[in-house]
Amino acid sequence: MQLDRDTADLLATIGAASGVLGLLLAIAAQVRLSRMRKAYEVLQGSGRRDDFVTAVGRHVAEVGDLRGEVGRLREVLGDVRSDLADALRHVAVVRYDAFPDMGGRLSFSVALLDDSGDGLVLTSINGRSETRTYAKGVKAGKSEHSLSPEESQALSFATKSRS
Repeated sequence: MQLDRDTADLLATIGAASGVLGLLLAIAAQVRLSRMRKAYEVLQGSGRRDDFVTAVGRHVAEVGDLRGEVGRLREVLGDVRSDLADALRHVAVVRYDAFPDMGGRLSFSVALLDDSGDGLVLTSINGRSETRTYAKGVKAGKSEHSLSPEESQALSFATKSRS
């Protein structure tokens, strides 16, 4: 079967157009591939010391280390809070003149309490020839011994500082 000249020219033109179209598509694909390689090179690095993937990996590891450190610090903070609750942190002092003929407010009562209201009340009564000191235990903000008005006042002030 023999093709006439017009059909052959048409087929040749279609073939050439297909070839040119294929060549254009190949060039476009090559340009896109080149751009993708450049973008990938930015992420992956090209032998540089600090590429993006390495930096992200290092930061992920550092964040993991920091999370572990935060967990350890939480444990330590819990221990410190527990120890601090038992410390005598709530203190109040009341100074007064124990005897009418004495001046200078040399006598005092001091309340020393922890967070649960446990501790002691110390009282020092100063006279002309002697000084007497008393210590009374306190449990949950109350003393088993009777308290003087000044001792009660010191205990009240220390208890208020707990809140």
